[in-house]
Amino acid sequence: MLAAINFPPIGEVLNWRSIAFGSGAFELNKVGLITLTAALITLVVFAIAGRQGRLVPRGVQNLVEIGVDFITNSIVRESMGPQGLVWVPWLTGLFFFILISNLFEVIPFIQMPATARIGVTAPLALMVYVVFIGVGIRSQGLGKYLKSSLVPSGVPVAILPLLIPLELLSTFIVRPFALAIRLFGNLLAGHLLLIAFAVLTEALFVKSILLVADPLPFAMLVVLTGYEIFVSFLQAFIFTTLAAVYIGEAMAGEH
Repeated sequence: MLAAINFPPIGEVLNWRSIAFGSGAFELNKVGLITLTAALITLVVFAIAGRQGRLVPRGVQNLVEIGVDFITNSIVRESMGPQGLVWVPWLTGLFFFILISNLFEVIPFIQMPATARIGVTAPLALMVYVVFIGVGIRSQGLGKYLKSSLVPSGVPVAILPLLIPLELLSTFIVRPFALAIRLFGNLLAGHLLLIAFAVLTEALFVKSILLVADPLPFAMLVVLTGYEIFVSFLQAFIFTTLAAVYIGEAMAGEH
């Protein structure tokens, strides 16, 4: 009779301190190291692309220019209009950083997306929150910005006492919370799913009687890996798009 498959406990799977340097407030764990590495890779990629400056781009420069064109045409122009072009560098950097952080999930021997921890996604969401509020106040002034955010145009005055608290909750509380949770939840779920099929594949592979069935979980692992790469791109795109939408609304004062 075959022994039961032993999946690692959730505490072991989510052990952020499996690699740690330093101690106390200065400790750098596995997720922190991945986050810093993703930031460094992003900076290096853009530095290399900027130094190449070829008329006909190749290699890293071509990759970055494709990314810039994608952010410009698919996010900024669609969500912010021409006035949002000034935000292309910031949004492009944000997209690449999140994407690289996500892709660590499928890198062998690392297999941990930095964005699967709320301690990474919450600061990103808070940064977007501060930026769009700051842009709104700078573009419209505090009073006009609050009015455009909390009082939709064309709404009867009688329902404003009910609507304003809802708009306040939606715009200034739910938005950053949803940004952080959406990215964190999707990457954590994918991380746990990949671990489950990896453990299942390994367990069945060593059971000679089940070798004939092993291709199924292994194939699922391959498919899920490809799917998680797609999710990594998708979640980076969604986060960047929502950041652009919020900043665009703050600039224009539309609601």
